[in-house]
Order: sequence, then structure tokens, then C-alpha cells
Amino acid sequence: QVQFVESGGGLVQPGGSLRLSCAASGTIISDYVMAWYRQAPGKQRELVAQITRSSETHYWNSVEGRFTISRDNAANTLYLQMNDLKPEDTAVYFCNFRWANVEWGQGTHVTVSS
Repeated sequence: QVQFVESGGGLVQPGGSLRLSCAASGTIISDYVMAWYRQAPGKQRELVAQITRSSETHYWNSVEGRFTISRDNAANTLYLQMNDLKPEDTAVYFCNFRWANVEWGQGTHVTVSS
């Protein structure tokens, strides 16, 4: 059974940084295109970043230049480095396959506020 466990969220001031982690089990994430998603209060879940099997990356929703997605194959873990955080980045962050999402994990809460 595939499972994703996200961690690393928290409360941070505008301009601050956080590093999110997504530990995967039941699958090998380097075999797939993986992605980070987020869901802000009262809004639909949206795509934030993806990383391909060849480690090409792509970003959506105004995070390019501020967020960096990466992967540790040995640890089977996906990361999202978030810099220069803005209040509009406040959301619950999830990881999943880019295509054919499986059951979502609990996510990790990120709150950007002064």
C-alpha cells in the first residue's frame, strides 16, 4: 500500500523559509513523476511543483524562483524548500504522484503570518 507522510510545516513570518519532507512507502518515488500540492482554506487543492524521473522540475502558481523541489532516492523522500514565503503561501501541503493520485496523506500545515 502506497503511503505518503508529509512533515516540516509550521508558522513562519513573511520572507521566512521552511523545508517540507514527504516520506514515501510502498513505492519507489524515483520511478515516477512526483509533485507537491497545496490547499488553502476554502480553496481547491492546486499543483505547486513537480519533479520527473530525470529530475527535471517545473513550478506553478507564482512559486517559481522561491520554491525548490528535490528528491533523495536513497531515503525515498521528496522535499520542498520554500524561501521568501508570502501570506498567500499559507495552506496545507501534500505530496503525491503527479499523475494518477493515490490516497492523500494528512499533509503538513504552513502558515505565513506576522
